[in-house]
Amino acid sequence: MTEQTLQEALEAGLITEKGEETALVISQAEKQPRRSGDSPLKGSYDPLQVPASDSRRRTLTGHLNIYYDAVVASIRNAESILIFGPGDAKGELKKRLKRNNLGGRIVGVETVDKMTDRQIAAKVRKYFQK
Repeated sequence: MTEQTLQEALEAGLITEKGEETALVISQAEKQPRRSGDSPLKGSYDPLQVPASDSRRRTLTGHLNIYYDAVVASIRNAESILIFGPGDAKGELKKRLKRNNLGGRIVGVETVDKMTDRQIAAKVRKYFQK
């Protein structure tokens, strides 16, 4: 992963009568497209190879729309949805869930630091045992 890549990942955890289940949804939408063939050894780049800013923004928005649609589809059947994580994607996911008539299933939105898979599972278990 490079600094130019926006990587969003959602780990959806399901707790059912049969146990726990997790699914991972990953998006690698590029914030800034890389110029192919650029390197100090190959010489300078042609500025025309890089799309205009509005074009890049539309492309990024399109990739993120696909990502959020996949996230919503993966949790559509959940009875309760707890959203947590370190970034701003929580708010966007909450808006998307509301737009898809799933906002009533959101039981909480929390800001937390980056967590391991075990920490995520423990947090979900603890939250829903209340």
